[in-house]
Amino acid sequence: MHLPGAPRINPSILAADFVNMQRDLAKIATADFAHVDVMDNHFVPNLTFGLQMVERVQATSPVPLDVHLMITDPDRWAPGYAELGAASVTFHLEAASDPIALARRLRDIGARAGVALKPGTPAESLYDVLDEFDQILVMTVEPGFGGQGFMPETMPKLRSLADEARRRGSQVWLQVDGGISDSTIEFAAAAGADTFVAGSAVYGADDVEAAVMRLRDRARAASLEP
Repeated sequence: MHLPGAPRINPSILAADFVNMQRDLAKIATADFAHVDVMDNHFVPNLTFGLQMVERVQATSPVPLDVHLMITDPDRWAPGYAELGAASVTFHLEAASDPIALARRLRDIGARAGVALKPGTPAESLYDVLDEFDQILVMTVEPGFGGQGFMPETMPKLRSLADEARRRGSQVWLQVDGGISDSTIEFAAAAGADTFVAGSAVYGADDVEAAVMRLRDRARAASLEP
């Protein structure tokens, strides 16, 4: 159960064993969400899950789904993921033709609406529309593959978003995805992130539940530091 104000840990099932997906989903029952990376081999050079697979994960997962769409034409496809019951659906700003209209559509269906930014995409265009989104995902690697190294040069962008959200009184969640580990999660938490996607740091651990707890504790400690 998520405690108010506690960091959210969303393990990425991209790092799970696809042959034993139900078993690996059960291992993250103490996490906040299961992060599902949908890639189409067009927007990013990799191919993962589609609607049918995500629907099966939705039926099996002990925690809500946090779907991250790394696809072209999310204006067309994103609502389908909300309709199948995903708690949160995030699309890329770089791929959407009308991000505000899409976010409103996702909310109308009943999902949290998220928008993601590649490392090279500036955040300033979101300042005036923060409240149109429930979550902003700052990619801390180039999207497309798991297991990449954390990019510390993305932290100023995260910090500027956190400062702007605070200035405007926005309740938007700030998520990071890419290279999040026991050490890097502290940098992201200190820069203002409150929601963390972790793949190999969770599924590569001998004790998955302990890894989730440790990441949450490290993020909490870093966020409290002056």
